[in-house]
Amino acid sequence: MIDTHAHLDGEEFAEDRTEVMMRAKEAGVSKVLVPAIDYSSSLAVMQLCAEYPDFAYPMVGLHPEEVKDNWREELAKIREYVVTDAAAPPLHRSTVFQNIIGIGEVGLDYYWSREYEKEQLAAFDEQVQWSIETGLPLMIHCRKGQNEMVHLLKQYERELPGGVFHCFTGNEREAADFLQFDRFVLGIGGVLTFKKSHLPEVLPASVPLDRIVLETDSPYMAPVPMRGKRNESAYVRFVLQKLAECYGVNKEQVAEVTNQTVYRVFPKLL
Repeated sequence: MIDTHAHLDGEEFAEDRTEVMMRAKEAGVSKVLVPAIDYSSSLAVMQLCAEYPDFAYPMVGLHPEEVKDNWREELAKIREYVVTDAAAPPLHRSTVFQNIIGIGEVGLDYYWSREYEKEQLAAFDEQVQWSIETGLPLMIHCRKGQNEMVHLLKQYERELPGGVFHCFTGNEREAADFLQFDRFVLGIGGVLTFKKSHLPEVLPASVPLDRIVLETDSPYMAPVPMRGKRNESAYVRFVLQKLAECYGVNKEQVAEVTNQTVYRVFPKLL
């Protein structure tokens, strides 16, 4: 299994991060993708992943909830790690650049407020352009901004290398809106296992299994039977199990298909 979204740099794991990694491996997790939320976390994520080579892989970006008055300065600093060496021959690129496998976590979030609506759109637009410039896929977060997000992405549809719509919890119409972008897939996590979730019906009816990747969003949204506890990558097995039940296939098939999808979306993992 591959956990495509885990905030393992978070302070929630400060006391037992190594044990968390070990439990993930023991549970059958072969790789974990670690998104950042701003400049300081981008540095932390890159450092963390360097300590767990061939297991943890970094993404860098500015999360929409972190878009404040200083968003331009934050983006300028993050960009140095993403784009500066992009035109240089591969052998001359920094090791840091070579290790970054995606741009994320980026997107739009108007759930709490639209105070920084225009700034979020501008920051997202710039990071989408980074993705096109570098060929690095996007890890997209979107809450209460789907129409704006789809409209923005449509402008770049032919050029986008692909990515993940993280934490999909929508209905069949929303799934169709996302899946119109051929090189993008849906990130499915613990919400799938929640009692009131409609995903067990929505996904098999409207989403091919090969357009799904597994995720935990650790330390948040732990799946049943761990709901209410700190989430960690080892718990991705409960998402895998529920997906297998929903699609009427065995767990091995879900692992194989979702892993191949991860490699298709994130070719630097190969």
